[in-house]
Amino acid sequence: MNTERPVRDIMTAELITVTPDTGLSSIQNLFEHHLFHHLPVVDKGGVLMGIISREDFYRLAYRMSLRTTGKTWSEKEYQSLRAQDIMTKNPLVLDPDDSIGLAADIFLANRFHALPIVEDNQLVGMVTTHDLLLYSFNDAFFEKETTEML
Repeated sequence: MNTERPVRDIMTAELITVTPDTGLSSIQNLFEHHLFHHLPVVDKGGVLMGIISREDFYRLAYRMSLRTTGKTWSEKEYQSLRAQDIMTKNPLVLDPDDSIGLAADIFLANRFHALPIVEDNQLVGMVTTHDLLLYSFNDAFFEKETTEML
């Protein structure tokens, strides 16, 4: 596996994003209907403001359910919260030209599972541990096939 290749080669460029004022019910709907685990929060100009992980979202919902048994109060609090209230602000980001090896080192050192890719202050993609695994296995398979053909 070539760890010096840029992350732009393996990142996902077609992203679903939300704005800071997106409500929790919309965020929940996105997580329920899509397989991704991280949701970037961008302003109207495409500048990354934060990130929400599926795990963090559901952990928050669970903690809210423990705070009270009053259904009305819980629903009102849930409806009042926005993406900006629950997102991780100023997440660590990579440039599209940063290496796959750097992404792997950051994932391992910080136990992250996704890194936004930002170029010229604009969100241009996301790289995940799944992307790294897929690249690693596909690259190893390609190398094996090439070696066997020789």
